[in-house]
Amino acid sequence: MFIHRYFEDPQALHINTTPHHAYFIPQKCGQKWENFEPEQSIFYLSLNGYWDFRYYLSPQELPESPNEVNFEAKIPVPSNWQTQGYDRHHYTNINYPFPFDPPYVPQNNPCGIYRRTFELNKKENKHYLLNFEGVDSCLYVYINQTFVGYGQISHSTNEFDITDFVQAGNNEIFVVVLKWCDGSYLEDQDKFRMSGIFRDVYILEREANYLQDFFIRTDLSPDLNNAQIKVETKFLENNQNIDYALYDPSGKLLIQQQTDKFEISFDNPETWNAENPRLYTLIMSYGQEQIVQRLGFRRIQIENGILLFNGQPIKFRGVNRHDSDPVTGYHISRTQAVRDLQLMKAHNINAIRTAHYPNAPWFSELCDRYGFYLIGESDIESHGSSMLAVRQTEPSIFLNVKNSYEHERIRQDNIDNLCYFARDPQFKEALLDRTYANVERDKNRTSVIIWSLGNESGYGENFEACAAWVKSRDPGRLVHYESSIYQHSAHRNDLSNLDFYSEMYAATEDLDAYFANPANLKPFMLCEYSHAMGNSNGDAEDYFQAFHRHPGSCGGFVWEWCDHAPYRDDKPEHFGYGGDFGESPHDGNFCVDGLVSPDRIPHTNLLELKNVNRPVRAWLEQGKVYIKNYLDFTNLKEILTIRYSFSENGKVINQSELQIDCAPHQIQVLDIVLPADNGNLWWLNLDYVLTQATDLLSKNHLLGFDQLIIFERGALPARIFKNKTGHFKIQDTAQTLKICQGDFSYELDKNKGIFSRITYREQNLIEQPLDFNIWRAPLDNDRLIRQSWQQAGYDKTYSRAYQINWIEKNEGILIQANLALLAVSQGRILNLAVDYLLGADGQMKISLRAIRPEHLPYLPRFGLRFFLPKGQTQGQYLGYGPQENYVDKHHLAKLGIYPLNATDNYVDYLKPQENGSHYGSRYITLNSLHVSADQPFSFNLLPYSQEEMTTKAHNYELKESPWDILCLDYKMSGIGSNSCGPNLKEQYRLSETDFNWEVFLQWSNPAR
Repeated sequence: MFIHRYFEDPQALHINTTPHHAYFIPQKCGQKWENFEPEQSIFYLSLNGYWDFRYYLSPQELPESPNEVNFEAKIPVPSNWQTQGYDRHHYTNINYPFPFDPPYVPQNNPCGIYRRTFELNKKENKHYLLNFEGVDSCLYVYINQTFVGYGQISHSTNEFDITDFVQAGNNEIFVVVLKWCDGSYLEDQDKFRMSGIFRDVYILEREANYLQDFFIRTDLSPDLNNAQIKVETKFLENNQNIDYALYDPSGKLLIQQQTDKFEISFDNPETWNAENPRLYTLIMSYGQEQIVQRLGFRRIQIENGILLFNGQPIKFRGVNRHDSDPVTGYHISRTQAVRDLQLMKAHNINAIRTAHYPNAPWFSELCDRYGFYLIGESDIESHGSSMLAVRQTEPSIFLNVKNSYEHERIRQDNIDNLCYFARDPQFKEALLDRTYANVERDKNRTSVIIWSLGNESGYGENFEACAAWVKSRDPGRLVHYESSIYQHSAHRNDLSNLDFYSEMYAATEDLDAYFANPANLKPFMLCEYSHAMGNSNGDAEDYFQAFHRHPGSCGGFVWEWCDHAPYRDDKPEHFGYGGDFGESPHDGNFCVDGLVSPDRIPHTNLLELKNVNRPVRAWLEQGKVYIKNYLDFTNLKEILTIRYSFSENGKVINQSELQIDCAPHQIQVLDIVLPADNGNLWWLNLDYVLTQATDLLSKNHLLGFDQLIIFERGALPARIFKNKTGHFKIQDTAQTLKICQGDFSYELDKNKGIFSRITYREQNLIEQPLDFNIWRAPLDNDRLIRQSWQQAGYDKTYSRAYQINWIEKNEGILIQANLALLAVSQGRILNLAVDYLLGADGQMKISLRAIRPEHLPYLPRFGLRFFLPKGQTQGQYLGYGPQENYVDKHHLAKLGIYPLNATDNYVDYLKPQENGSHYGSRYITLNSLHVSADQPFSFNLLPYSQEEMTTKAHNYELKESPWDILCLDYKMSGIGSNSCGPNLKEQYRLSETDFNWEVFLQWSNPAR
């Protein structure tokens, strides 16, 4: 093995690298800078492309010298070698994928050897800097068979001065990359673990005394009327004069000056914010080099516990974002990144936390340009230490033995383990180094307004040192670190350099409790909330209300932006998650937790979040329509048009549009005259559309909507049971009650108290018994409550009748059934008293009372399940749609009349689960069935059974049912975000222990 074991030495973080510095690409003086791309610089030599490659299972397999490596293949750079057929994908969330033995890593430590040649026109009095913007996990660099240096920190730049190693003409570069190093203990982020050179590689030609680093410090006066710029420079050797030129956002030259200390101020600046990102351009020229930097003026402060941006209180409507793609892995192009930003802007997201490492170095430049607030986070996460074994109690299984579980002691032991690296002196420099790398690289980016020390790594002396350094280096920005809430048993946390109180996944009640305590003086940030796993984000509106209820809440960042799911090796047309690649340990589909799919198709979660975060909200009050502008800096008249329409019983009556002069955070009354009450169902739709195109969004883009129900009545025809006409034929046997009337026939199973068959002219209208239903295919958010549901037998219920009576009435035949829902080994789940009224010509009314024992968990749902013949389920419904929606997730939907069929109503999730429900429905009309109720109900119509979706791990494993399945629900419990978040709120649970329900069915000729 020809490499030194730097990879297991926490003190050998970098060998022969240049100091961490700001990201920039110099260009030739006088070159046009307006649309400059780095590749256009004559000083930039890209080394991207295909490199020779050799893969080894361990560095122990390496030969004695680099020139003995026998290369067998080519590999694209940048890329991850797992996406190129080497090694395998591995997903784990918290657990380290190797033994916890810091600073040592496994001896079977896969490594990749990269080699390529390049031509260099080497010049005298120039320096040549070799840049690797991202390599996981560490790299050894050789030029022309000579060792140059070593570096780590996967998501930060390692730069080597190779001037003395290169020659004019042909040169060879040789790089050894290891899968793991001691730094991997600090890179335990919740993601697929990938390896290799995954960001750009290039050589910069620089001046002999080149500008190594600079810090552009900007400030605004409290009244925002005066701007200041101060540029601190650091040359390789001696400081020297620079020609400065400052241009305003329109391109007008404001100031030109030659100096070695640039410090100016001017009046009436245009300020930068996420809604209107106005950028100035500063050009710094010396020798042959010209460095172009876009910068904005903004003022960030905390005043009386409130986060202020340019003097305004703001709320982060944020997301956590990884660099991730199902094909390219960690390698993300500018095109891919802009696609993310376009989708975010289109869905009312204004802030990004770079989870949990610095994103690509040019990403923050895009955020400057397009307008996003950034939390720049260091490449630090070590929560795997919290999974170390601690002393456990040994409980007895016998009821007569009292157990002591010591929950609090175990919890504290786990916290102490979490803080391992936060307090270990041998890793202090490593944590500081990662902090330096993060701050120094992006310090000149306007969009970065908060530095985050990392994620889920506990707290202690090492992080206190990191926070103190950040505050001293960059006092103009704020500092965040959520894990400061964890207190090691042998340390007292110093939080003086942290500006926020931050938590993950706190409930809205926790925010209320925090602000109820006057001793809490810091703003509250939810750095992660509303976990977007599967069918989720049912609590988005509740969080919005909590954020705006408390001035000291600065909002939060949804976890997370995109699903992490590479394409499978064995099924290349399908996405895979943890365990699909044969890896262990793994965390299953916990990586499929994004607002968009791996290939960036928005989930309904994102549509819900979009409308919750709409820039305008409307409401009715005393016969008037009020709106509030939730933008922080923009008058509504400058950005949007309100298009409105009235609907009567689902039919649009009239429509128009208007613009409104409404300042940020203010309220106005709309000049809209409401209709008179004529007994019908009336609503007002308000669509908020962009008046003009922006850099990322087109004109007329829908920013959000409101729907105001004006009059709730009407929409449903009166249901009058005709007096019975014709003859009812009744056959009453020990097990079956059969009733025939005209072309309709009904068979009631007297053992179960449910209809086993309903026909029209001997043609089945249902293909399986019409049974009562409480189960749903578990959501990812049901992963905890599911255990209680299954323990209570909710997934295996059946009906059992105790008494069946029937009588003839004027309206038809009334069947009265007393029954219960039972499960093997469990007591009664529900007691049901059911009245079936069968009228003439296919009319049926079902009225029931249900009683649930109080000790049982709340129900997933309650209703009826219809197995309907394929091809007989085309129709429409009046309810919320067209997207799926639930009691706590319906802000993405509008009340209306929508077409309906099972195939289109199905919502695809990589891991099958409950989907496609429609909350607040008034009626459903299908080929052979019309359903209505006085109380709005929920339903879904799917081509898969809940049993099939419960048992299958992937969507592509599902087998369609022979029938289409209509689940008609009195109520469905809400969605929430409990896959990694608070329990479902009480108001969204079907927790009633005694309730009544009535539903009307009209059966008909399926051929009509």
